[in-house]
Amino acid sequence: MSLMGAGSVLEAIDRSKYEVIPIGIAQDGRWVLASADQRFQIEEGELPAVETTGAALALPSGGSSLVAYDPGSIPVELGSVDVVFPVMHGPFAEDGTIQGLLEMAGVRYVGSGVLASAVGMDKGYMKTVLAAAGLPIGRYVVVRDRDWRLDRDRVVKEAEEQLGWPVFVKPARAGSSQGISKAHDRAELERAVEFARQHDPKVLIEEAMTGREVECAVLESLGDDPPAASAPGEVRVEGGQEFFDFEAKYYPDQMSLTVPADIPAEAAEELRAMAVRAFEALECEGLARVDFFYTPDGRLVLNEINTMPGFTALSVAPQLWAASGLPYPALVDRLVQLALNRSPGLR
Repeated sequence: MSLMGAGSVLEAIDRSKYEVIPIGIAQDGRWVLASADQRFQIEEGELPAVETTGAALALPSGGSSLVAYDPGSIPVELGSVDVVFPVMHGPFAEDGTIQGLLEMAGVRYVGSGVLASAVGMDKGYMKTVLAAAGLPIGRYVVVRDRDWRLDRDRVVKEAEEQLGWPVFVKPARAGSSQGISKAHDRAELERAVEFARQHDPKVLIEEAMTGREVECAVLESLGDDPPAASAPGEVRVEGGQEFFDFEAKYYPDQMSLTVPADIPAEAAEELRAMAVRAFEALECEGLARVDFFYTPDGRLVLNEINTMPGFTALSVAPQLWAASGLPYPALVDRLVQLALNRSPGLR
């Protein structure tokens, strides 16, 4: 979740090197200075939310100073913004929208640009790009809003004939594994699509792959070297869940990560090479996490790429880099330095 990742970055970033201004985006869209009592962690099962007691903010175009203001008060300049670290997930966050806003404002930011963010967020287009790059992907069916409303029976029949049972159903453009279900028959599929449509009218139905979930993180080079891939790690879901859902990602003791993954050395090297190819196919920048299935017959199938992966110190991508020799504070610094080295505006 975004606030948990932001809290981890705030703890890890070198305050002697950077002047940090924590900014939250409230449910109503207001940008506010983080409150002194802002909570960043899950407490007693309750997710944190942005406190709205801080001063409201504006970021004028042209890379001007960040301005704080309250109704009836005189705006106060907080200083010029060098880099924004958008630790944000889901729609209007990692889908290219906030990236486009920052480019229009002429402000550098951490992570992928508009195109890679948008393609990485839309699982249907992402798979189209990955397949065009020659990467192995699983079978899937895209369900658009009009298809489901006007010809539901055809959609269900197409999924059944092309994918078999069971299948996974997920919103095409949602984050943090929200809205995902597993369906074993037609009735469950219809319920799963309706559930996914609560998050996005565009839905993806995927074949249920048999295999172990192995993930790899990719990091852009500070120089002209190609992107680097971490050691691969295997994710296992604890507590009886059937798949890696929101609770498994963010609640304690719901998943385990083994690094390096217990797969043959040749498969591990192939996986790392595929992860870099996926990163470059989408023209990603900064950091990404690439998720694979390793099947019982030794095949690698690329599931998806995440251009702004979970970013707490205990999230998968940072753990993969820590196990590969790049601890979390150094990873945060590397991403900020990558952003500082870019020219502001259109990539």
